[in-house]
Amino acid sequence: MTTPVEAVEPHSLLDWAVVARARVGNGGEFVLGNFANDWVIRVGERILMSNRVHNSEEVMAERAFERFGDPRTVLVGGLGLGYTLRTVLDLASEDAQITVAELVPELVGWNRQYLGHLNDFPLDDRRCNLVVGDVFETLKASPGAFDIILLDVDNGPQALAEAKNQRLYGDAGVKACRAALRPGGILAVWSCGPSARYVRKLESHGLHVEVLRVASRVGGRVQHVIFLAS
Repeated sequence: MTTPVEAVEPHSLLDWAVVARARVGNGGEFVLGNFANDWVIRVGERILMSNRVHNSEEVMAERAFERFGDPRTVLVGGLGLGYTLRTVLDLASEDAQITVAELVPELVGWNRQYLGHLNDFPLDDRRCNLVVGDVFETLKASPGAFDIILLDVDNGPQALAEAKNQRLYGDAGVKACRAALRPGGILAVWSCGPSARYVRKLESHGLHVEVLRVASRVGGRVQHVIFLAS
């Protein structure tokens, strides 16, 4: 997820402590930075995630739950800073099963070591099953397994930072998502912006699609997009 310019913290990047680094994807580097109570993950000077900007991720989970009701099984694709997972855990019943798939093992480690306090340590919840790996593979291996699938991977179906993520938003990915849903299930997908092409792709696989525009942070001007498919 790429955080918009308005969310960049006012402090100079020189003021931020570099807490950890991780090599990812095609040679890029994730940097975990901290300044007082603020945390970011960035690539160079581009902020990918911030603990100040997470409204749209939370709304994605809330809207999916509103449309399904009381899901037994939920898949969260992309751990991030844990805000989507925390919202799911707060909304889900005590006997729900929550699977979270995260490709970058260092990000999982950072959540456990440095970031867990931001969301009351969601990975420690007994309902949470962590899969360190590509969510695409989890989808393919899970036919008819989930009531709700939540995807927050890369920038969404447009402006991908990693080319291989395209398969998640192409025919193969949409087919895998549809097959992994139980009857009446909901697919919710986070995106940094609109994509008419992705809507058509979802519809071509027999899914009914809603497109929601949601503020990136409460009171903010920048909007993200949530695709809800059923």
